[in-house]
Amino acid sequence: MNSGKVVLGVLAGVAVGAVLGILFAPDKGSETRKKIVTKGSETTDELKEKFDELLAGLSQKLEAAKEEAAGLYEQGKAKAEGIKRDVKDAIS
Repeated sequence: MNSGKVVLGVLAGVAVGAVLGILFAPDKGSETRKKIVTKGSETTDELKEKFDELLAGLSQKLEAAKEEAAGLYEQGKAKAEGIKRDVKDAIS
């Protein structure tokens, strides 16, 4: 399972638990609404942060894969040139 999905699932579970805890707390309605808005804002900020971290990690992995692919391409090109020279020399 993708670690990003696990993190988002855990954060969503925490958010739902926090909201349910607030809803069942013996506070006045106005206080409960303020707490829900505050928790919602905090959770949104946390989700944005985790999503940004996930995107940054994916970007780094993509960049590394591009560099590796470019290196493999160059190695293959060099080998092909070497084989081409060897065949040309063998024919001559």
